[in-house]
Amino acid sequence: MHRIALLFIALCLSLPALAERKQSFGDLDVHYSAFNSSFLQPEIAAAAGLSRSKTQGVLNIAVLKAGHPAAAVVSGEVRNLLGQIHNLRFKQVSEGEAIYYVAQFPIEQQEMLRFSLQIQADGGNTHSLDFNQELFPD
Repeated sequence: MHRIALLFIALCLSLPALAERKQSFGDLDVHYSAFNSSFLQPEIAAAAGLSRSKTQGVLNIAVLKAGHPAAAVVSGEVRNLLGQIHNLRFKQVSEGEAIYYVAQFPIEQQEMLRFSLQIQADGGNTHSLDFNQELFPD
C-alpha cells in the first residue's frame, strides 16, 4: 500500500499539466494540484478510493508544517464560470508519515474552475486558499 501512495503522490507531482502549486502561511505550506482522474492508473485510483472518469477531477492537498506532514481539516468548494457550485468532500489518505487529502469534482466541459478552500492544521488558525485552474474532460 505504501508504494501505491508514493506512486499516487509521484504521479500528482510529475505530470507537467498538473503543475503542483504551493501557498505558504508562515511555517505552514499547502501543496495543491487539480487534474482529471483519468490520468490515474486504475490500481492507484482504487487504492485511494477514487473513481476514474473522463468527467471527474481530483484535487490533491498536502499540508506541511515546518517541513513535516501535518494533519489538517480541509474543506471547500469548486465553482464554474456559470456560478454552479460543487462542495468538495475531502478524505484523508495516510501512508507512513505522508498525509494528503483528496476530493473529486465534476468536469463537464473544458472550463475554468475556481477553487475556494479552508485549511486548518493541527488545531491552529484557519487559512483560505483560492485559485483558478482550467480543466478538460479527457
